[in-house]
Amino acid sequence: MAHSFQDIGVAKQIGNYSDATIVDAGMRWLITSGTPGLPIDGSTLPSTTEAQADLAWRHILTMLANAGMDVADIVKVTQYLTRAEDIKAYADVRRKYLGDARPASMLLVIPQLVWPNLLVEIEVIAAKAA
Repeated sequence: MAHSFQDIGVAKQIGNYSDATIVDAGMRWLITSGTPGLPIDGSTLPSTTEAQADLAWRHILTMLANAGMDVADIVKVTQYLTRAEDIKAYADVRRKYLGDARPASMLLVIPQLVWPNLLVEIEVIAAKAA
């Protein structure tokens, strides 16, 4: 791994993430757009945060795999939820996909995403040796 995590003690009081990530020079980067839990086959949007988060994380893993990367290469995650009461449910789904990976992280609760029925959106930045 060509990046390292820096912990100063703030993150560990809140959740399973790192305070900062240091990325070495000469890395290959993957920067995703905000990725909702929207079915790519045009089927019905799941109605729960858990189902949308699960689908969004599967999309993220597909993008990582297409770039020859995996969750260990994620250096930063930004997550958007539309309901504060869904934070724990979302965290459970995130843990399922990230396991022990602890990238730098930001979670925001916002009033609405681009479509009113979207409940979660995730973007990641990943880096891997070129």
